[in-house]
Amino acid sequence: MTTNRANRAVRTPGGLSVRLDVRSLTVVVLLLLVALAASVVLIGTGDFPIPAADVLRTLAGDGDPGQQFIVNELRLPRVLVGLLVGASLGLGGALFQSVSRNPLGSPDVLGLGQGATAGALVVIVLFAGSAGAVTLGALVGGLGTGFAIYVLAWKQGVHGYRLVLVGIGVSAIVTGVNGYLLTKADLVDAARAVVWMTGSLSGRDWAQVWPLLALCAVLVPLVLANARGLRMLEMGDDVSYSLGVRVERVRMVLLVAAVLLTAAATAAAGPVSFVALTAPQLARRLTRSPGPNLLPSLCMGAALLVTADWVSQRVFGADQLPVGVVTGVVGGVYLLWLLVTERRAGRI
Repeated sequence: MTTNRANRAVRTPGGLSVRLDVRSLTVVVLLLLVALAASVVLIGTGDFPIPAADVLRTLAGDGDPGQQFIVNELRLPRVLVGLLVGASLGLGGALFQSVSRNPLGSPDVLGLGQGATAGALVVIVLFAGSAGAVTLGALVGGLGTGFAIYVLAWKQGVHGYRLVLVGIGVSAIVTGVNGYLLTKADLVDAARAVVWMTGSLSGRDWAQVWPLLALCAVLVPLVLANARGLRMLEMGDDVSYSLGVRVERVRMVLLVAAVLLTAAATAAAGPVSFVALTAPQLARRLTRSPGPNLLPSLCMGAALLVTADWVSQRVFGADQLPVGVVTGVVGGVYLLWLLVTERRAGRI
């Protein structure tokens, strides 16, 4: 049965009816193709260039030993981390913006990245921890910051603008703590911390891939299972209650999932700026759908990050410029444009 030109209702043999947004599905497929194509090009980019055809042949197991080592051991893990981090940030940003009903309600603005940075700095500066310990510290810092924001924003429930305002305040506090920690670090630790704080995919290996992949395998289906409740939340709590949605339960589950996705992505690659802010908004403009656009945001985040990593290597040379610098510049320009647009529309 066709509902309109852009939406179709598909009925399965078991009697289950599913609404299919043709435009959104097309956007998801195109973004996946862009992400995969950029990944293949990125794997072939570096001091030892490999043509795309040879990359595909090597991934299929037909490359020579040198190419197999470069592709499978050196470059493929980095690209997979980029895809997973981008997807996690895109999905986490879509959840925060949908729950807060605010285009500025992203992990970058709410301070989750700064919280993860604080956890990493504590490990680096105070304990001179290993790379694994820094990752764990970042994860704990991000989760602790998310918990603090939720508790401080709670008042008979968590509402959008209160969540954003509390997040901005917590972000300012944690940013000050991070500055203090840097002033107490010696030169070597400070340099190491600054590199991590920029956000980079350099040196990432399979040790970062598997934990992030396992987390996404659990959280992405959980989030998609609550997509209907999230769509109802966007119409307001009263309407959601009347439609039978357990508002606070759905909101808490989705916020916890968003915090975990953001903290894990930050722990794997550092605080990569603005992907969580821009990916959901760009996905919404492509789909022209007012809903949360979870899958398009996930795919957009993955495509954005691997493309930015390719730009950082191709334009500035391999490992010359961390990917966080590229996303920060692009995201900053986008944020200014978004603020101007929201002001002209009278929403801020």
